[in-house]
Amino acid sequence: MRERAADPSVRAGTGTVLHVSSPQERLVAQLGRIKELSGLSLRALARQTGLSSSSLSRYLTGQLVPPWEAVVALCRAVGRDPRPLRALWAEAAEAGAAPARRRNDLPADLFDFTGREAECALVEELIRTTGAAAIDGMAGVGKTSLAVHVAHRLVSAFPDGGLYLDLQGFTPGQEPLEPHAALGRLLGALDVTHPPAGTAERAALWRSELSRLRVLVVLDNAVDAEQVRPLLPGAGKSAVLVTSRHRLVSLDAVPPVSLEPLADDDAAHLFGRAAGLSLTEEEAVGQVLRQCGGLPLALRMAGARLRHRPGWTVAVLAERLRATPSRFDAAFGMSLQQLDTAQRRMFRLLGVLPGTDFDASAAGALADMPPDRAAAALEELVDAHLVQEPSPGRYRMHDLLRQYAADLAAEEEPRAEAALRRVLTHYLAQAVAHDRTLPSPHRKDPAPGDPAKAMAWFDLEYVNLVACFDTAVRLGMDEVVAELPQAMRVWFFRHRGTDDQARLLEAAADAAGRLGRDRQRAALLADLGFARAAAGRLGEALSAYETAERSGPDDDTAAALALRIGFVRRDLGDLEAAQAHFRRARELFEKLGHRMGQSQALAFDGWVTLHLGRRDEAAELARASLALADGPARVTGLVTLGLALAPDDPAESQRRLHEALTLSEQHNLQHNQAWCHNYLGVALRIAGSLEKALDHHRRAFELLEPLAEVQLEIDFLHTYAETCRVAGRHDEALALLDRTIELARELGRPYDEKLARAAREAVRAAR
Repeated sequence: MRERAADPSVRAGTGTVLHVSSPQERLVAQLGRIKELSGLSLRALARQTGLSSSSLSRYLTGQLVPPWEAVVALCRAVGRDPRPLRALWAEAAEAGAAPARRRNDLPADLFDFTGREAECALVEELIRTTGAAAIDGMAGVGKTSLAVHVAHRLVSAFPDGGLYLDLQGFTPGQEPLEPHAALGRLLGALDVTHPPAGTAERAALWRSELSRLRVLVVLDNAVDAEQVRPLLPGAGKSAVLVTSRHRLVSLDAVPPVSLEPLADDDAAHLFGRAAGLSLTEEEAVGQVLRQCGGLPLALRMAGARLRHRPGWTVAVLAERLRATPSRFDAAFGMSLQQLDTAQRRMFRLLGVLPGTDFDASAAGALADMPPDRAAAALEELVDAHLVQEPSPGRYRMHDLLRQYAADLAAEEEPRAEAALRRVLTHYLAQAVAHDRTLPSPHRKDPAPGDPAKAMAWFDLEYVNLVACFDTAVRLGMDEVVAELPQAMRVWFFRHRGTDDQARLLEAAADAAGRLGRDRQRAALLADLGFARAAAGRLGEALSAYETAERSGPDDDTAAALALRIGFVRRDLGDLEAAQAHFRRARELFEKLGHRMGQSQALAFDGWVTLHLGRRDEAAELARASLALADGPARVTGLVTLGLALAPDDPAESQRRLHEALTLSEQHNLQHNQAWCHNYLGVALRIAGSLEKALDHHRRAFELLEPLAEVQLEIDFLHTYAETCRVAGRHDEALALLDRTIELARELGRPYDEKLARAAREAVRAAR
């Protein structure tokens, strides 16, 4: 099995065990029979029913209870009446697995949203008729407010939820979010935990996932059309709402709606609501409106200033605003004047805070004040419209205000860098504390705490943690740079494919080297190698592993490195070198008294020994592995033993492989389930049961498809193609081998390309 699937840090969960008669499992069994009756592959059945193949895979594996419409579509595909399944479907849905998890990431709607009736009506009509609209206009004109307001009005028409993503097109101190990373976050919101490596593949998967959902997607703060284009939904009932300071004229499928500053009547109404007054001083009100330029942000702040000064008239406010040449400085500066010294300092420092949103503890670390005082200061800033609170306890700043605060900090905060260092230290301490509660093979005794809450914290703060890391690099804070990726180690493992991981680890290893921490550098390089291997970059992975070996690793890291180098050598086709490293890993794990490590090393030693043609020796190594392993750690040994026995004892071979599959299902290890199905196909081919073998190969690919796991795909393609060749399906075999060659070239795996080319020649000769 591949390293990532067999890694002992995979946490056990609840798998699909069809012999247990829960409502959901009975429904899964019925859906499986429907698929068998169809005689179609997962992709073909998905096309026929109009479902996405990834969603269909989740229905068939019990990860989601399908919507009733999907059950009807599946029944109709095989000419069956769906009505007998209605009660079972309702029972499964009621038992706890909802038909689909409704997600709503939309920020809170503004309670004082004013005017814009024509623009709201136009945007709503475009969403209903074309499924898309792009709101453009100058900074501060209210684009995001309008988009969020309309989204809240429409979201009930989108039963699968509302997604919101800030593309950071004009956020001070932030680079615009690249489409590749944006697609990763959007797919993550749809529970796609392992997105494909390529941007085009991610975009295709995103469109596929949305094709059978009805989701409203708000893409806020886009820098240009090229950033947005890969993020647009394709066919289906989902819709997208985009905001940008630029008119996105080249997005033909996304009609533009341009916002102008508020007309005087609407501006006066909003100003009056913000001030909490019935306005009678028409001339003074007109002066305030002109000074604010019809911008909702400036109007709210001016109104808040007047509300906090009950002794002032509108004329006094207008006079104060006229004293400042810039309308932005006038509105923003007036709001600052109503705050005390500590609150004004908090505002200035928030302009240099890395990341997007934040909580009171981060603001407190930044301003060097206790969280309760920081929370009170933030409430005053919210009341003054200087800070937004999009959800309870989470705060953010409008881009204009962030830039204004940063400019003030540059002029008035000589110790702004010290504040930055405090907040970076704060985030590192928080990450370390949450990481310690997470179970890991590298940690014998996790700290008390709720692992689910810890993972949720990392999910929430991930963007901020990356921004803090980049700031630490800029400031030369090697301590933070070296330690933060290690504190995110478990989170990164469970979110493999995260775009930032390799970049962070590389910089962290360099920082550890500068600090003279050789063992820490070795551990970081080992993780870097793992990230590169997971991305299919085997040469770079091997380089990182070998550098780590030369860096003086501790005993645990040295043993893990030997195992991981064996994986890379195996994938590069150097089986003898792989075997030597697996045996070295076994020796090191044995000295450490690490039974699971010994078991893994023995199992993979058996795997390469089998592929070297020594079946009896491979079987003994597999049995030795099984004697040391418990639970899902037995899977690799069972598969190796099953394949070793296949030519001489087909029944025992298949029993062992089914045992491995059952373990994988019980522990919800989808990579391992796919692996077991693939090699059940091999064992059945050896036994002469070619149709059953092909069924298992197809099932392996069905399970693999939503995982976007190209390295496993190469392995499966080799074996599936050989089964097709033996079954006389020569055209299918050639297509599979052509795909193998394409992938091998992309991933730099000449050994796999050589094998596939030789197999292709054999198939052509047999036609």
